[in-house]
Amino acid sequence: MQRLVKFEVMGQEYPLHTDAPEEDVREILQLVKSQLEKSAPAGSHLLPTNKLAILASLNMAALYVGLKREYQEYRRQVEAQIDRLAEQAERVAE
Repeated sequence: MQRLVKFEVMGQEYPLHTDAPEEDVREILQLVKSQLEKSAPAGSHLLPTNKLAILASLNMAALYVGLKREYQEYRRQVEAQIDRLAEQAERVAE
């Protein structure tokens, strides 16, 4: 069931409708705030919030792409290992 969550980022309040568990919402909001802080260069109070949001989005997208690549490599390695084990099991069964 969706609920309204209000959160504040850089002095502005935003509404969010979500059915995510409370713990996930807290973690997501913390990640967004963390990325905004990392994206904000010194004197960033002069930069518009939308530009900081884009920088934070790019940082999160880069993290996502890296994790996706790592997952694909992990999956490839696991599948190769499963194939090797299946071949060994077939040889033993013969």
